[in-house]
Amino acid sequence: MIESHVDITTVAIPAGTFRMGDAQGASNEQPVHEVYVSVFEMAVLPVTNRQYAAFLMALDYEAPKFWREARFTAPKQPVVGVSWFDAAAYCQWLRDRTGLRWRLPTEAEREKAARGGVEGLRYPCGDAAGAEGGHVAQEAPHDVGRCGPNGYGLFDMACNVHEWCDDWYAADYYQRLPSTDPQGPPSGTRRASRGGAWRHQIKVSRNAARSSLDPTFRYNDYGFRLVCTVR
Repeated sequence: MIESHVDITTVAIPAGTFRMGDAQGASNEQPVHEVYVSVFEMAVLPVTNRQYAAFLMALDYEAPKFWREARFTAPKQPVVGVSWFDAAAYCQWLRDRTGLRWRLPTEAEREKAARGGVEGLRYPCGDAAGAEGGHVAQEAPHDVGRCGPNGYGLFDMACNVHEWCDDWYAADYYQRLPSTDPQGPPSGTRRASRGGAWRHQIKVSRNAARSSLDPTFRYNDYGFRLVCTVR
C-alpha cells in the first residue's frame, strides 16, 4: 500500500495473466485473449475534488470546466470536467512531488483490476449489474466509495464516472495487441476510458466494456484514477 501526500491510498494488483475481453460483449471487446500484466498499485478510489484542488493551488492550473457548479463541487465527489491532458498533468505533478511513478492505468491494468482476481467475472462485484439492473436515479456523481469493494478492495470500478486510461484507443486493437503488458496503439485520435457513468440510463458497466473520447474534451461524467508503477 502507498500513501501519497494527498492521501491517495492504493492496493497492490498482483502480476499474472487473465482473459481480457468478453465473448458476449461488443465487437471491440473481442477476441477474448490471455494477457500478462505486471504488478502495479492502483488507487482504491478515483481522484476527488479535494485531492485535485491541491494540484490546482500548487500550480495555479486551470480549474475543471464544472468546478463552480454546485452539484459537482463536493469535496468527496470525483473530480469531473478534466481532459486526458489534465489528468496526465496531475500525474506529472504527483510524480514530481513524491518521486513515485504515478500515471493513468492501461486498459489491460484497468480491466484486470476491475475483475478483482476472479476469472471471467463480468461486473466488479458479481455477474449482474446490481439493484434494478443498474437503473439508479442520479443527478450528479455521488461521493466516492459507494460501489464496492471488489475482490481487490477497489471501489467505484463500474459506476459513477468514466475513468481515463493511458492508452490510445482502437476498436480493433485486440486483434493485434501484445500478450504482455499491452500499452495500446502507438497513436490515435481518442483515448481509452473504462467504467460506467452517472449520466447513463444504466449506471454500471461490465468489466470488459470499452469506451473512448477525444482527449481534449472535458465532460461532467469523466474523471480518473491513478496507478503507480512498482517494478
